[in-house]
Amino acid sequence: MAKDKEPESIFASLYRQSTEFALGEHPLSKYGSPVFLLADALLTSLVIYRVSYTEIDWKAYMEQVQQYGEGERDYTKIKGGTGPLVYPAAHVYIYWILYHVTNKGRDIILAQRIFGVLYLATIAVVMACYRRAKAPLYIFPMLVLSKRLHSIFVLRLFNDCFAVFFLWVAIYAFQRRLWTLGSLAYSWGLGIKMSLLLALPAMGVMLLLGRGLRGGLKQAWLMAQVQIILAFPFMPANAMGYLGRAFEFSRQFLFKWTVNWRFVGEEIFLSKEFSTALLVGHISALVVFITSRWLRPAEITIMEMVYNVMKLEEPFGKMQDAVSTRVSPNYILTSILSANAIGMLFARSLHYQFYAYIALATPFLLWRSGLHPILQYLLWATQEWAWNVYPSTNTSSMVAVGMLFAQVAGVWWGTRKDFYNPKDEGGVQKTASP
Repeated sequence: MAKDKEPESIFASLYRQSTEFALGEHPLSKYGSPVFLLADALLTSLVIYRVSYTEIDWKAYMEQVQQYGEGERDYTKIKGGTGPLVYPAAHVYIYWILYHVTNKGRDIILAQRIFGVLYLATIAVVMACYRRAKAPLYIFPMLVLSKRLHSIFVLRLFNDCFAVFFLWVAIYAFQRRLWTLGSLAYSWGLGIKMSLLLALPAMGVMLLLGRGLRGGLKQAWLMAQVQIILAFPFMPANAMGYLGRAFEFSRQFLFKWTVNWRFVGEEIFLSKEFSTALLVGHISALVVFITSRWLRPAEITIMEMVYNVMKLEEPFGKMQDAVSTRVSPNYILTSILSANAIGMLFARSLHYQFYAYIALATPFLLWRSGLHPILQYLLWATQEWAWNVYPSTNTSSMVAVGMLFAQVAGVWWGTRKDFYNPKDEGGVQKTASP
């Protein structure tokens, strides 16, 4: 006769339930996100009312959109206190609205409140993306405890805040398989700041897998149309001037403002060889991820895909529906955030506002790396320290680059078993991890 199961002690029960809650497996876990968001709302309010606002780019934004409001449409002639206008047209339209709402930019506290709402909306969307990707609840505190992230939104009022919000809206829409909405949101965000181009390689692969060649090209054309519409008011005055300023790939970077590569020294930082090395590294890392990670759901080789496309056929043929179903919310979030991290790692110069793109991705990427939770928090805290050192030092810049490398290498290693080709291991196919 089998023995009766011994009753669980109160301590064992509490430990089990707390573990289930942290992993998002407890019935009460669904209330975790609202609780974190409410706590962050209180923290954000305290930051707005207790920490002094710091003027960096807001005044220049207002000066630039004032010229737009006065009728100037030649991008090369629109300038502010910090220099010429170097952002796409959606940036102008957003800050032109803020210009009028905030009494020509003078009502700073109102602007901070608006950015506070934007910050909380961004965190809410990020949490929704994390939940759809089945990320555990224990990583959520890392989303709401970033000192630098709060500063970027409510103390600096950077345009990156709007860009990153629409990036995450796009990710959420893609996770819901709302492809058109996702493409519109992404292209609008790209119309605010060209930094969102870093995510484009992963999005291209995702759309190819999820929608096929024709469907993917339709989404690409939709994104292009949005950019054309945004730019249209400026094109008659100086079309090339708009393209050259809004998407300025040849911009020269100042060593004194860099957060990431300060430790290499100014001479190397400004050299053409260093710029070329970073570009080669960026392309190489993308190729590695595309071939060994992002295309795995297709379960065919790149050569087979290219061969089918050359025949003007869908790259996956009759397997398109099966391939599309493997484009899961987890796959979408992992791929896009990986591409963004790769771009940040090999960027020639990162300024403090770029942490908006990094901070919201780090908790998820560290979790996907498969590291122990304690190590995840240690790496997150180390990165937070590096991005809160001002001005940056050789040590802080080395740590900033090292943490990005750890995330890129970690997520590549941690996703090695996500998909297997049926031909591997004697034809036994393994399913994707959650």
